[in-house]
Amino acid sequence: MAQFAQQYFQTFSREQIKKKILSGEIFIHKRPGKIKSSTKLFCKEIVEVVIIKSSHEDEYWRGEKLLIEVAPKIIFEDHDLLVIEKPPFMSTHPAGKHIFYCATVYFEKFHQKTIHSIHRLDRETSGVLLLAKNPQVANLMTEQFEQSNVKKCYFFISKITEQFKNIDEFTANEKLGNPGTGRDRVIVNAYDTDSFDGKTALTYFKIIYKENGYALGLAFPQTGRQHQIRVHAMTHGLPLIGDKLYLGGYPLFQRFKDNQATLDDHELVELPRHALHSMGLKIPYQNQISHFIGTLPEDIKGWIKNKLSLNIEDLENEVREKILQYFET
Repeated sequence: MAQFAQQYFQTFSREQIKKKILSGEIFIHKRPGKIKSSTKLFCKEIVEVVIIKSSHEDEYWRGEKLLIEVAPKIIFEDHDLLVIEKPPFMSTHPAGKHIFYCATVYFEKFHQKTIHSIHRLDRETSGVLLLAKNPQVANLMTEQFEQSNVKKCYFFISKITEQFKNIDEFTANEKLGNPGTGRDRVIVNAYDTDSFDGKTALTYFKIIYKENGYALGLAFPQTGRQHQIRVHAMTHGLPLIGDKLYLGGYPLFQRFKDNQATLDDHELVELPRHALHSMGLKIPYQNQISHFIGTLPEDIKGWIKNKLSLNIEDLENEVREKILQYFET
């Protein structure tokens, strides 16, 4: 039994598997009696696994557990499609240890059926996210992303470093690639456009406000590479605040992951998560072009109010205007 379970739960140690079997969290469907690690399985038997929600999905900042937003805001909904504003730290769908605080899982509770992810946002990235209520629509909408028929816009806040050329509109076209295995799989590197390493990537940037060494802007990714906006922004001297990996480097990222971050670490990154928010999508749907535009999240608005002399309402109006201009091109 333990050997069989280990094949499917490779992130668990053998001892963890044994404990789960002894506690009844892993068992054989309709098999009477006590199940042990050494119990033999027979052809066509069904193994069931119970996963209990615990503290492993909790998020911390300055040693205190964060209050996370439980209910995503719904922007649009019909019989086939859900368009939501995903809160920060919510996964798009179950992956790894994140299996409860997920957008698909949340809406499955209400609809009592499978909710399908069409595309995904990184766990810390908030904003506009499309979900499908049936596999047919999920496939159709996914094809729109794969065929580059979707326009996307993200809002970001970054620090300004000496690498920034003080250009308010620019294009980042560095190739992006994952360099290796182990811990290196976490990091995406940027390469020159003529390099044999990495894959082609393209992001348009528009800076809309600068103050006290910070820049607020919009990013329009033309490709969909992993960590694309974060890496392109960093490469051009605009590392995102809250970005433990590309603002602080792997050692800092690991300290946060292990809940061992120092006071200096917290002061450097400034936010519990990277300041990247999916503001809007333009996508063909039901034989017409649909625009889905969200609003700025509360944590980002709170940071702006504390750090900058900027009116939030004016900012949101300007952001919306620039998104609509981009969608019309």
